[in-house]
Amino acid sequence: MTYYYYKDDKGEWRWRLNAADGRIIADSGQGYEHLSDCLDDIRLVKNSKDAPVVQI
Repeated sequence: MTYYYYKDDKGEWRWRLNAADGRIIADSGQGYEHLSDCLDDIRLVKNSKDAPVVQI
């Protein structure tokens, strides 16, 4: 899997996580004015690997 970050049409930073087959499996869901905020969000997601999965 690979994280990609980019500027959208509004000039905001976004990220997405692609599976090995190229399928998008997660994205930022919002744009960020600052690249550092976008990269921080990627770090949060990467560090959440031990978060529980709960049915609601």
